[in-house]
Amino acid sequence: MTATAPTPPSPPLVLVFSASDPSSGAGMQADILTLASLGCHALSALTALTVQDTVGVRSVHPVAAELLEHQARTILEDMPVAAFKIGMLGSVENVLAVAEIIADYPDIPLIFDPVLASGRGDELSGEEVISAIREMLLPQTTLLTPNAPEARRLAESDDDDGEPSIDICAQRLIEMGAQYVLITGTHENTPQVINTLYGVDGVIRRDAWERLPGNYHGSGCTLASATAGCIAGGAGIEEAVRDAQDYTWQTLANGFRAGMGQFIPDRFFWARGSDEEAAEDDGNGDEK
Repeated sequence: MTATAPTPPSPPLVLVFSASDPSSGAGMQADILTLASLGCHALSALTALTVQDTVGVRSVHPVAAELLEHQARTILEDMPVAAFKIGMLGSVENVLAVAEIIADYPDIPLIFDPVLASGRGDELSGEEVISAIREMLLPQTTLLTPNAPEARRLAESDDDDGEPSIDICAQRLIEMGAQYVLITGTHENTPQVINTLYGVDGVIRRDAWERLPGNYHGSGCTLASATAGCIAGGAGIEEAVRDAQDYTWQTLANGFRAGMGQFIPDRFFWARGSDEEAAEDDGNGDEK
């Protein structure tokens, strides 16, 4: 009798809600590359088609909410998902559709990168979308990962007298329902990039990173997806945030300029580094 080979275990499955980016610098393509690099299998529910390159976004075309929901529910009925990751949603209708889907899976952690504008500053989410995010998605969010401008925009109040600090913004976002908030400092005028993780009791950790020269397309997508991948693999929030930051910084440090605009993070820097080291070893007569 022939023995049946054991079925290999499945890698962690992460369902991503985000928009397509033809440059693969950001959006769904960046999410898939990041998750694959970290040993996860990405599942996709496309929220919008975009026309963009490394210079900027030319147009955004949201997917119909009914089609978005059909994508996600078909996958969820077939495969066990370890984490959700949300990026740009594209319309109020899509925000509501995703919120309804997520509500049916309250035990699955949700990592939400609230993409409100492109790296160049192109508007991607209007006030109606932001209002829907506050009301429908933040109360279901395990970890929110805005940059400082996004945090201020999500947390802004009519009572503000000037620009609120990121500490105040984090407190407000947690009061809106997010369990944890990681605010990144890439847009702040500081010598180093300071990223701060907040919980209900305040600051959990602050991490300082060397500020690299140039601008990068998709750094926020990379960080959020890396965090989702780490959580899907079993890491706790603090460990996942720490490891995802390290991974993201390495992708930026090894970034490449494929077009005429921003640099693209190299999500597979580790693979190319190994190839280069192997080539150097061969050339020096070292062991292969």
